Amino acid sequence: MRFLGVDYGSRRIGLALSDYTATLARPWQMIPAAGVPAQSAAAVARVVATLRASDDPDLDGIVVGLPRRLNGEDTDQTPQVRVFVAALEELTGLPVSTQDERLTSVEAESRLAGREKDWKKRKALIDAESASILLQDYLDNRPR
Repeated sequence: MRFLGVDYGSRRIGLALSDYTATLARPWQMIPAAGVPAQSAAAVARVVATLRASDDPDLDGIVVGLPRRLNGEDTDQTPQVRVFVAALEELTGLPVSTQDERLTSVEAESRLAGREKDWKKRKALIDAESASILLQDYLDNRPR
């Protein structure tokens, strides 16, 4: 059982993978966003297809970070993420869940600051790190 975590952004999309026991998440890669949500979903779907064709045919699901304000209300980006989620589910045929992503970027920045002092290098890693945080939250809280 394995899951892909996705931190969708208008410029970059961070990806994370769980281990085969769906216990631990790790940052994987960042891909550029394609402009509109449906095109970005197609870009992620291509990555999923490559992953499934190569070494991981048993990918069980995808978890996408859902942006929310601290009070729980939708942000301006939440509707775009919902379109992205629907397109991704249709394109991959996999179940796509959403996970609250409040403060994941702040936590990712904090984690990376301890390991990498150069801001430009941290910026290249932050999206995948955020994806791993939201995926880990999902793994920790899902019913077994």
